[in-house]
Amino acid sequence: MKFYLPLLYVFSLSSCSNNDKSTDTDTSKAIPVYNQAYQENFDKDKISDIKIKAKNAYVLLDPFQDNVAEHVSGIKANNNQVGAYISIGTGETYRDDFEQLQPYLVSTSWGQWPDEYFVNSTTTGILEIMKSRIDKIADWGFDWVEFDNMDWIYDDELRATYGFQVTLSEGVDYYQKLCDYVHSKGMKCMAKNLVERASEFDGVLYESYSDDKNWWDQSGAQSFLDAGKLVIINHYNETNCGQVYSDYKGLYNDDLSFICEDANRKEYVHFNE
Repeated sequence: MKFYLPLLYVFSLSSCSNNDKSTDTDTSKAIPVYNQAYQENFDKDKISDIKIKAKNAYVLLDPFQDNVAEHVSGIKANNNQVGAYISIGTGETYRDDFEQLQPYLVSTSWGQWPDEYFVNSTTTGILEIMKSRIDKIADWGFDWVEFDNMDWIYDDELRATYGFQVTLSEGVDYYQKLCDYVHSKGMKCMAKNLVERASEFDGVLYESYSDDKNWWDQSGAQSFLDAGKLVIINHYNETNCGQVYSDYKGLYNDDLSFICEDANRKEYVHFNE
């Protein structure tokens, strides 16, 4: 999910090679990214392929899918850092804790994703439910927690459509407290699509689209790069992934990590390897 800041469209700015420098898991440098959690148009990465191909990479898994957590240690064996996807701005009907979440959700499902309901209130019991998720993620050995839909509170159009009551300040306090809790469990926090009021987060992943590139606050992304934090662009439905990566490096620098959903190959292409 994304909310719109002033659009900064990408044009061809650089002819840098796709053969990016090799790195280790020092997150101040670009590292490969593998994605088992996000499926936009084509197949997400398969765990069997990740275990063979991912090395010195950031690997995002959906930890609450059947049998996914049992693969964490095997994936980490190749010096990978493993992130766990959780949605903090919606409740998903297919999660085991959905009934617990329901009192804190709006009553109408999200039109774009009909199995999800936006969070309506963050000041009561929802924080403890999310902490319970984080406890499990820590026990399973993950390194990161990635906070999907953390930007729902910034979207006035969604607020008007679905009527969620949580205020901006309450939502910010909510994701800050969750990140503090992730840190208390010895893991890192990955922000999603924004870094506003998220200086304590350790990295950020932005979702980019073939017809809508660099739509986020560019200065915020640059501030994370300048601080040596992991910045990932997950780009969807692209016929020329190499050119888009070159364009993004022209806007930022070579420390940017990039993964691209290739419309020709109908799969993710992994850069920075």
